[in-house]
Amino acid sequence: MSIDPRGLSLWWDTLPDDLRTPLGTPLAGDSTADVTIVGGGYTGLWTAYYLIRADPSLRITVLEAEVAGFGASGRNGGWASALFPASLDALARASSRADAVRMKKAMNHTVDEIGAVATSEGWDIEWAKGGTVVLARTPLQLQEAEEEVEALRRWGFGPEDLRLLDRDEARAQANATDVLGGTFNAHCAAIHPARLVRSLARAVSSAGVTIHEGTRVQSIEPGIVRTELGTVRSEIIVRATEGYTRTLAGQTRTLAPVYSLMLATEPLPDDLWAEIGLAQRPTFADGRHLIIYGQRTADGRIAFGGRGAPYFFGSKITPEQDQNPTVHAALWEVLTDLFPALGPVAVTHTWGGPLGVPRDWWASCGLDRSTGLAWSGGYVGDGVGTSNLGGRTLADLILERDSDLTTLPWVNHRSKKWEPEPLRWFGTNLGLRVMTSADAVEARTGRPSRRAALFARKIGH
Repeated sequence: MSIDPRGLSLWWDTLPDDLRTPLGTPLAGDSTADVTIVGGGYTGLWTAYYLIRADPSLRITVLEAEVAGFGASGRNGGWASALFPASLDALARASSRADAVRMKKAMNHTVDEIGAVATSEGWDIEWAKGGTVVLARTPLQLQEAEEEVEALRRWGFGPEDLRLLDRDEARAQANATDVLGGTFNAHCAAIHPARLVRSLARAVSSAGVTIHEGTRVQSIEPGIVRTELGTVRSEIIVRATEGYTRTLAGQTRTLAPVYSLMLATEPLPDDLWAEIGLAQRPTFADGRHLIIYGQRTADGRIAFGGRGAPYFFGSKITPEQDQNPTVHAALWEVLTDLFPALGPVAVTHTWGGPLGVPRDWWASCGLDRSTGLAWSGGYVGDGVGTSNLGGRTLADLILERDSDLTTLPWVNHRSKKWEPEPLRWFGTNLGLRVMTSADAVEARTGRPSRRAALFARKIGH
């Protein structure tokens, strides 16, 4: 029998049958392991992958409430990027300038690491390292693009990392409306995210890692994981639950589950692609505050998403929240404003899901050796790349290997907990409204939004 979560995302609907095969039965009573990983997404599976490669004798168990890849790993925009939510300035303030640069370089390398693993393992993840083009569509956005490139130069990064595009160069990448210029970041690949997570899950299962799908974890404590179906005792326990962390006992305020929503078009004809561009499959966005993101898929669609869905009181997560007609309609309006020729094109898929946001917007990973509890997460939507770095770093920490990764400034960073309700609901949705209104204010006045700048400083950007 094969798993078949139809409608979960475009990516799940276009998985080949061999990647739908169940990878493990639910937990059947109490057991033990050397390392237990809670969460069968990118973070948990990359951790298992690097651990089992380093030490095939390890007894590793992965516990997943649904099926491996059910969460953000199988629903995201397919950007294997070097993006990290905390800025270089914030990283330097917390550690040092040299460590901030090391973090940036580690993220850049991570993109190539994912591609190298996929190639060596023979995974068809529809990889295309076309970089990212961020379009500047107002004079203010162009000024901010220029300032971003100049700032990165002061950190010692060159045009091979990020370069400024003039109007013609930007339109050659993505022939959108009102383009004045933009930036091009080489460190990003477009992928089919569900192909990656299911290929990764199959690889670790074949290597001897035990995966229990359909096993919902209730709590994590030093030395023991409690589930609805039994307990697993383990010296090391890894929390890799990202947007679903609030479902664990005592973790309601660790990460806020904030929804990002997506849509996908039908496959487009060649003449339409000739007009739109994206020939090398660069991922694309523009300079607005309320984040949007898109890619040209390998089968010729546009997969496009953005923020804008409200945070739900009490960190509520339900399948119904994956669909929001108002937000999906707004996304379509944005996409057709960028590319008006898409007007008559059909939308075949709409979906969404929660991502994990820490109180200070700092992704982190670490291991408390005194308790054996480890974690990686809080990626704020940039998890395709960061989860791989997290998996490699956790493997080094667990195996007590000294490496450059274990001294990066995100390791063992502790974010403050979110405020209790109703303050959490108010603060999270206030940030959404600030960024939404900032785009409107800047479009009307041509001047930067002071409220948006204040909010960015508050969260460490």
